[in-house]
Amino acid sequence: MNKVLIILLTLTLTFSLLANVSAEETKKSKCLEAIEFLTGFVWGGKLQAQKDYRRIPFLVAFDFNLKPLTEKIKFNPRSLLQFQIEPSISYITSPHSNFELGTMFFFKMGLLPQTSKFQPYVKAGVGMLYMTLHTREQSTQFNFQEQGGAGFHYFFKNNLAFTLEGRFGHLSNAGMGKRNHGINTYNALAGVSYQF
Repeated sequence: MNKVLIILLTLTLTFSLLANVSAEETKKSKCLEAIEFLTGFVWGGKLQAQKDYRRIPFLVAFDFNLKPLTEKIKFNPRSLLQFQIEPSISYITSPHSNFELGTMFFFKMGLLPQTSKFQPYVKAGVGMLYMTLHTREQSTQFNFQEQGGAGFHYFFKNNLAFTLEGRFGHLSNAGMGKRNHGINTYNALAGVSYQF
């Protein structure tokens, strides 16, 4: 239950902060800053009585600028600082053909000035997903997930970038069912990012 509470508090705080951005600030700083389209491969999920859990995700990330909020507390980094909403659909390839639907909520911070052609970043977030796959590890098909990772954008045009990202993830049902062993995964993702 603690995991559910933490996720709900994080989402509530994030949405309340985003709601405080005035219309004038939004116009000035482009609240929706970019959109990303990513795909790749997820592996590593060890399952007790089945083949390892593997999937191919298709993600769309909406990147919102957090600087109008951080400027209010006198924190104005030169690197990107974003909140991401990332809906996804995944095709589970192993142990059996199945599907997943989910949404992640990330905080993302750049490591170089935002004007750089090469922009490395780190990110961490939480989310929810529904999987059609039945496993012994999870007694529910609705699960929560945490992910953390790093990646980079390489801008080959002013507003278009190649994106490469790696993540570590953990999913579990947060104690909503009797079985809750969790599944750990590694994610390799690539795609394009369009900056508004």
